[in-house]
Amino acid sequence: MAIVNATDQTFSEEIKSGLVLTDFWATWCGPCKMIAPVLEEIDAEMGDKVKIVKLDVDENQETAAKYGVMSIPTLILFKDGEIVDKVVGYRPKEALEEVINNHL
Repeated sequence: MAIVNATDQTFSEEIKSGLVLTDFWATWCGPCKMIAPVLEEIDAEMGDKVKIVKLDVDENQETAAKYGVMSIPTLILFKDGEIVDKVVGYRPKEALEEVINNHL
């Protein structure tokens, strides 16, 4: 499955079913750039189990505010539209996989 870029308009539709890891990020954020290839690897290896959705907080402030995103990257894991986990800041791939696996 490919990583989805969501907007304020599409976000709720993207997270409503299944396990969805959302990445709240911005183009100027260094740690966000570091986590991007990690998310691509997770998508390649676990794409059948978890959907990855990215949301640029500069362009989609409404959704970022709704979920209380104050620092980026913030990764929020949704299961059928409900928040089940949240990670703030860069994490290595193994740590993110563990978060995902805890909710499979």
